[in-house]
Amino acid sequence: MTAPPRATDFDDWLAQTFRRVGAFTMLIVLVEIGETSVVLLRASYLHVIGDETNWPEMARLFAGSGAAWNGAAFFQADRTGLISDALAKERLGSLVRRLEEDRTLLNEGEFFNAQGLRLKLEEIRAH
Repeated sequence: MTAPPRATDFDDWLAQTFRRVGAFTMLIVLVEIGETSVVLLRASYLHVIGDETNWPEMARLFAGSGAAWNGAAFFQADRTGLISDALAKERLGSLVRRLEEDRTLLNEGEFFNAQGLRLKLEEIRAH
């Protein structure tokens, strides 16, 4: 018996990551994507203990942040799975500092638009 198809790229990514790693901690960064800019808005972490969470549930959580976001990046906090809250906060702070310097690092995570579809940042080159 095969699993039912997932509705979004996020749903697929979460299910695949959970199958591969088991429970894990993910770092989350909400952004506002403009025509030529990406603004960091909010950041948090979440301990994932199953693959039942879907994109509409995540979007509802993000709506509670009060931020006008239209993109979200997810990073596995540790290759081995779950980490402590203290370590998650430390790694989230480090990630945000690095992203403040270089937004293209969003591509190193799993980057999705407000509909849960995969995104990739591309540099704008001057002509």
